[in-house]
Amino acid sequence: ARRFAVWGDAMHPAVAVGLVFGGCCSNVVFLELLVRQFPGCGNIVTFSQFLFIAMEGFIFEANFGRKKPAIPIRYYFIMVAMFFTVSVVNNYALNLNIAMPLHMIFRSGSLIASMALGIIILKKRYSVSKYTSIALVSLGIFTCTFMSAKQVASDSGLNEEDGLQVFLWWMLGILALTFALLMSARMGIFQETLYKQFGKHSKEALFYNHALPLPGFLLLAPNIYHHAVLFSQSEPFQVPVIGLTVPIMWFYLLMNVITQYICIRGVFILTTECTSLTVTLVVTLRKFVSLIFSILYFHNPFTAWHWLGTTFVFVGTLMYTEVWNSLGPFLARWRKRPKEE
Repeated sequence: ARRFAVWGDAMHPAVAVGLVFGGCCSNVVFLELLVRQFPGCGNIVTFSQFLFIAMEGFIFEANFGRKKPAIPIRYYFIMVAMFFTVSVVNNYALNLNIAMPLHMIFRSGSLIASMALGIIILKKRYSVSKYTSIALVSLGIFTCTFMSAKQVASDSGLNEEDGLQVFLWWMLGILALTFALLMSARMGIFQETLYKQFGKHSKEALFYNHALPLPGFLLLAPNIYHHAVLFSQSEPFQVPVIGLTVPIMWFYLLMNVITQYICIRGVFILTTECTSLTVTLVVTLRKFVSLIFSILYFHNPFTAWHWLGTTFVFVGTLMYTEVWNSLGPFLARWRKRPKEE
C-alpha cells in the first residue's frame, strides 16, 4: 500500500499533466461510446466509477477501515449527499437530449456558479477583470445553449407534437445541468471551509465521497440491472493482447472506469505538485481538447455560433485564472535568457 501511495505523492508534474490529458480525454471518448448506444446508462456508469474508486480507497487510503478519518465523518455525510446528487444528475442529463459537446461546455461554467455563491454565501468581492471574465463565460454558454435549442426545436423528421416533447425534455436537461452546476459550486465552498478548519486531506475526501454514497445506488438498482442486461446482450468483442472475448459495452464501461480513475489521480497529483492556477489551466485545456475530439471524431453538430460561444467560455476561463499575468514574467525571463554562442 505504501509503494502505491508513493505513486501519487512524488511524481514529475509533466507526468501528471500526461495522466490528466490521457485519462480524462479518453474517458470522455468511452463515455460517449456508451451513451450513443444506450443514452440512459448514466446510472450504471456512475455506480461503476464510485465502486472502483471506493474499493481502491478502502485498501490504500483507509487501510481496510483501520485508519481513522482526519475530518469528522458527519461532515463527509453532508459532502457526500451533494457529491452523489451532482454525479447522478450530471450523468442523467445525457438521457435528456443533451449532446456531449453542450454537456462539456455547460459544465465549464462552474466559475460562474462558484463566483455567484461566493458573493452570496462568503460575501466575497472580485475585481473588474473577474466580472468581465465571468460575463464572457456566461455569454459563451448562453450562445451554445441557444444554438443547441434551435437545433433541437428544428429537428427534422419529427412532427410538431413530437418535436415539442423532445424540446421540453431538452429544457429539463438544461435545468438539471444548471442545478448540478450550482450544487457543485456549493460543495466546493463547503470543502473550502472544511479544509481551512481541519487541513487538506484530498485522498481521504476522495475515498469517503465515493464509498459513503454506495448504498444510495440501491434506489437506482432496477435501472442499473436493466442496463447490465443490455450490456451483456451487446456484440462480442475480443480484447486486444489478452484475447478474451466480452460484450463490447462491458469493455467500454471497464475502460471508462479505468480512465476516470487515471484522470482523478492525475488531477490529485497536480494539486500536490503545482499551484491551483496551473491545475485550473490544465483542466481547462483538457476540456477544450476533449470538446474538439468529440466534435471531430463523433461528428457532433457544431456550428460557427457554437465555436464562437466555446471561444468565449475558454477565453473567459483563462482571464479568470489570470494566466496572462503569470505568463508575462515567465516570457520576459525567457526573452532575457543569455543566448548561446
